[in-house]
Amino acid sequence: MANQTLNVNRRKYAVGLFWQPMGVGVSGRNYARALSHNVDKKLNLYTEYRSMIGLGGRKLGHKIAMRVAAAEVMENFSEYMSFLAVFEVDTKYYLVAARNGVVLEDKLFDSEAAARRAYVKLSEIPDWGAFFAPGAWGMPRAVERNLSDVLGGREGAQLHSISHLGSGLFSGLLIVLFLFGLGMIFHDSLNQTLESRPNVSELDPALVAEYKRQIEEKNKELDKQFEIEKQLPSPIVMPYENLPKVQARAELCYKASGFLMQQITGWNQVSVECNEVNAVVEMRRDFGTLDEFYRVATDVMPGAFVQEINENTLLVQAKLPELEKFASQDERDAQTIVRDVTSLFQGINVDADIKMVTDSLTNGVDVETVDVVEIAAESKLIPQQFMKIFDGFEGVYLMKSTWDVATRSWNYEVIIYAK
Repeated sequence: MANQTLNVNRRKYAVGLFWQPMGVGVSGRNYARALSHNVDKKLNLYTEYRSMIGLGGRKLGHKIAMRVAAAEVMENFSEYMSFLAVFEVDTKYYLVAARNGVVLEDKLFDSEAAARRAYVKLSEIPDWGAFFAPGAWGMPRAVERNLSDVLGGREGAQLHSISHLGSGLFSGLLIVLFLFGLGMIFHDSLNQTLESRPNVSELDPALVAEYKRQIEEKNKELDKQFEIEKQLPSPIVMPYENLPKVQARAELCYKASGFLMQQITGWNQVSVECNEVNAVVEMRRDFGTLDEFYRVATDVMPGAFVQEINENTLLVQAKLPELEKFASQDERDAQTIVRDVTSLFQGINVDADIKMVTDSLTNGVDVETVDVVEIAAESKLIPQQFMKIFDGFEGVYLMKSTWDVATRSWNYEVIIYAK
């Protein structure tokens, strides 16, 4: 892999790390050593950030005490659980993506085309909280940010050394034994190669001709057997072709939120979010302990995944079951939908942020676009009641619902696919 370092604000940053989540109570250095042994022993540097381990190496240009770019980007974008970002740095492009607080991608591209392809492919994953990309790319919903404004804050995560002395000696011994074994295996073959061979002119012409004919026939058979047909790109599946029923989705979010909003002594609920894949509740410590939380949560929230943001903040996540999908698209154009939705919310005296955007989808070759109307609103209505507002529309999808404990209200993000 090419050099994976960046110079920003007169500091050198390590990028291109191999990131993995780390279990609670695990030693960071020991886990990094075991991970390096299984992935690539040349990844001899590591950083520990939140509940993750990132592996780097001198082969990537990394050095001990070098600051880690992905960690500082996540700190700067801490308001987003998930984000996809590309930054232009000199003639290169740095892509970093996080999903539910875990680094998904951390890579430096020499080519703009390669960076753009990687961005487009990742953008097909649903439920990104925010997009950041160069303005010249014209990516839907993406905002341009300078990496120099994102990095350079307080001292962040740094790279540390992983000791590989013992494993290095063992690897050297294995290599010597391997080479010795190869020498023994191919000893006879090498001797035969070095022996003098008869001149072609001394062979029977008829035998030579027959040999050539057999070789040609065998080559034709192999060509036919292993002929590689050109792979056509998969057809683009438009998002409105796979939508759940509106009320089924609303009820699922309501029940999932209730499942996670459990009273645990000593821990306060902050908010619970239902996105496209998971339901997530944020819990803040009051006077409780982690042991007490896990003991109670195991009984009242079986199957949920707990992520420790810090000793006082926890995220509890539950995967949503799949709903049956249908094709649904509104027959109206986007501008008409915006006007009709605005009138509906004016009629019930509820403020809503309503706008029209154009989403682009690609299979790597072809590009399709679809107009989408986005609606964001705060309401006291539960999801099933709120979504009844859109009974007169098709192509409706509840992207996200969030219950805020402090305001005791719901925040909704709804989209409508226009014709």
